[in-house]
Amino acid sequence: MAGKLFIVATPIGNLEDITYRAVNILKEVDLIAAEDTRHTLKLLNYLNISKPMISYYKETEKVKSKVIINKLMEGNNVAVVSDAGTPGISDPGEEVIREAIKEGIDIVPIPGACAAINSLICSGFDTKEFVFVGFLSAKKSEKKDKLEEIKNETRTLIFYEAPHKIMDTLECMKEILGDRQISIARELTKIHEQFVRGTISEILGEIEERGEMVIIVHGADKSKAEIDKENRNNLSLEEHYKLYESQGFDKKDIIKKIAKDRGVNKNEIYKEFLD
Repeated sequence: MAGKLFIVATPIGNLEDITYRAVNILKEVDLIAAEDTRHTLKLLNYLNISKPMISYYKETEKVKSKVIINKLMEGNNVAVVSDAGTPGISDPGEEVIREAIKEGIDIVPIPGACAAINSLICSGFDTKEFVFVGFLSAKKSEKKDKLEEIKNETRTLIFYEAPHKIMDTLECMKEILGDRQISIARELTKIHEQFVRGTISEILGEIEERGEMVIIVHGADKSKAEIDKENRNNLSLEEHYKLYESQGFDKKDIIKKIAKDRGVNKNEIYKEFLD
C-alpha cells in the first residue's frame, strides 16, 4: 500500500508559527523532502526532530519527484516542505503533487503560514477577490509584458519580490499600472516586520532594499471590458454599427449589441437607423 504525501506549511520567519499538526506530521513521516535541507535542519533542530531528508528544489523537481514517488509507492509517508511558507506557492511542490495524483497517491495538505495571505489581510485593500501573480520575470521586457497583461485587472494584485529587484519592479509598475496605492509587507513575522503603504511614488522614496517582500497593489478602477464599452459608446451610431459589422455580426445582433452597450431599448436603435 502506498504511503501518503503531506504538503507541510512551515514558518515564514517566526518559528513559533509552526502548527501542532505540522510538528506531529514531521515527527511521524518516514522522509522529509526539503527545498534546502540545511535550512530545514535548523527548523527540525528547533523542534527536536531527527528525520532522513532529501533535497527537493526547483532545478531538480522532475528528477527528485520520481525518487519521492518511488518512496511513496514503497509505503513510506513523505512530507514536502519549502524554506518558508506553503510548498507549491512560488516554491517547489507542484511537480511531485501532479505525479502523486497520476499514481493515485493520497495528498494531505497541512495548513500554515502563507506570506501572500498575511500581507493581503494587512493591506487594507479588497480581500473578497484577488489575483496572486507571484514573482515577476527578472527580464525587464517579460516583466513589462506581464504588467501590461494585468493592468486592467480590477481585483487586488499580489506579487512577491526580492530586495535587490524592488526598485526596478516598482518603477515598472508605476510606468504601466500608474501611480496606484500599494502596500508592501517586508520581513513578515520577523523582528523587523514592516508594512509600508502609500502610492508607488511615495514608497519608491522610502523603501529599503532589505528582506523578502510582498507587494499588494490596488486593483484598476475600470476593467478592460468597461474601457472598451466606453470607447464604443463614444463612437457615432454609424461607427458603432460598422465596428460590429467588421466583426462578422448580422444586422439583428448588431442592433442588440449597440442597445446593450448604450443601455437603451433595441427599438430606439432600430428607430435611429430607420430615421
